[in-house]
Amino acid sequence: MENRFLGLIEHSIKEHWDLPAFSDYNGPTFHFKDVARRIAKFHIILEHAGIKKGDKVALVGKNSSNWAIGFFGILAYGAVAVPILSEFKPDNIHHIVNHSGAKAVLAASSNWENMNEQMMPNVRLFMLLDNFSILKSKSKEARTARERINEYFGKKYPRSFTANDVRFHVEKPEELAVLNYTSGTTSFSKGVMLPYRSLWSNTQFAADNVSFIRPGDNIVCMLPMAHMYGLAFEILNSVNRGCHVHFLTRTPSPKIIAEAFSTIKPTLILAVPLIIEKIVKNRIFPELEKPLVKLLLKVPYVEKKILDTIYNKLTASLGENFGEIIIGGAAINKEVERFLHNIHFRYTVGYGMTECGPLISYAPWDQFKPGSVGRVVDRMEIRIESDDPENKVGEICVRGANVMLGYYKNPEATKAVMMPNGWMRTGDLGTLDKDGFLYIRGRSKTMILGASGQNIYPEEIEDKLNNMSYVSESLIISQGGKLVALIYPDWEQMDKDRVQHADIEKVMSENIDRLNEEMPKYSKITRFKLYQEEFEKTPKRSIKRYLYQPVE
Repeated sequence: MENRFLGLIEHSIKEHWDLPAFSDYNGPTFHFKDVARRIAKFHIILEHAGIKKGDKVALVGKNSSNWAIGFFGILAYGAVAVPILSEFKPDNIHHIVNHSGAKAVLAASSNWENMNEQMMPNVRLFMLLDNFSILKSKSKEARTARERINEYFGKKYPRSFTANDVRFHVEKPEELAVLNYTSGTTSFSKGVMLPYRSLWSNTQFAADNVSFIRPGDNIVCMLPMAHMYGLAFEILNSVNRGCHVHFLTRTPSPKIIAEAFSTIKPTLILAVPLIIEKIVKNRIFPELEKPLVKLLLKVPYVEKKILDTIYNKLTASLGENFGEIIIGGAAINKEVERFLHNIHFRYTVGYGMTECGPLISYAPWDQFKPGSVGRVVDRMEIRIESDDPENKVGEICVRGANVMLGYYKNPEATKAVMMPNGWMRTGDLGTLDKDGFLYIRGRSKTMILGASGQNIYPEEIEDKLNNMSYVSESLIISQGGKLVALIYPDWEQMDKDRVQHADIEKVMSENIDRLNEEMPKYSKITRFKLYQEEFEKTPKRSIKRYLYQPVE
């Protein structure tokens, strides 16, 4: 089991055999022994379908117990998991399945109904994630095995299935475990190759450093499992620690989240900044702005009483039982962070990226420095490309066990970030203080984090928008958690076509409606703003994006 991710998972399943492992919110519960049994049955079907160790198996669907069982089943078999975000459009899903060379696909019914198996000719097996039934198979044996699964299972384990029968694939540290695509579209998607050492190192770090979690503790899974942040710390860590994961299964609206927290009372909460910011800005800041409260906050003893009351209300709204809230994925609003720190709230901000599976830095809430993203995690190194890393901003480079193998079938993209000595360029800018705390000072990358943790690549949306009627160039920015399109219209072409400038609002509104039909829900544009002059450019003719970012 030494330094083996699947060794950790196998050991945990045996150790926590009778404890609950997964529950769909207001749905069924699976104990660790149920998960082991379902994985063993899944393996029988894969075997009869001709799926071999090392083959890619894609997984697409909303968060659910079956998603998690499918994921662990793929790895335990010795295959490579290819998680695909359920919000991706069918053509994006087809592209990823084909690019990855997946031999099997597990799809939720809501995704499958819009997919076309003829667009994925090399797939041998299509299964429905809802119940692990076979949708299409190139192997008759697989169909027979699924129809008679209990008989096949009984033959394989004649003396009943016990913890001693759980034997997972024995992996090597550099072996590919997960192929995680950063985006759906052909021109932007990069398949991040994460080896088992990265999964083990991230999971082991959480076990060693988030020490307040105990077997049987409740965890709410609300981040998308197709991304590494949610997958690593809501799922991999929870299963390793014997926790009970509750899947919300629906898009986590504020109402659903509040309801889930109050009933489930999670021990650890992982969140993107927007979730916390909404609670503080919408519920707490308006209270603090009331004239009487503002006056009372100037009275020392009374101020403490008021802040204590707010602390208790905020804690109660998140289920009361949490040891810590870990915020990640994007920068948190400075005003909100200052407030949380002032009331000694149990929060911390971490930093990571898919390419590190995902963790780069973290510090527990009682050691955390506001404004920072923690210290470098175990088995990783950070360096700032600057002659004065403490005071002068430079690119953040990382090296260590968490780092990816490279981008799948993309040597150019790999070469652009991986240096010969093992260091990897993150594309983010930062400084490092004397105590080893990392501060993100800017992002040379442009990714926007969606409200529920989805990665949004503005270039993808701009690429489509720029091809629409009378759009000369565009920028997609995030403002108050909503996507806004900044558009410089092609005034010259409009004049040539004798289109009245007064009609431009109507034309662009139609463009945005058409664009939104093509985009997943989390990438929809809520409004647009027109510019009379073209955007400012660098000498290379790239738009100076930073000039157009809203001040949060």
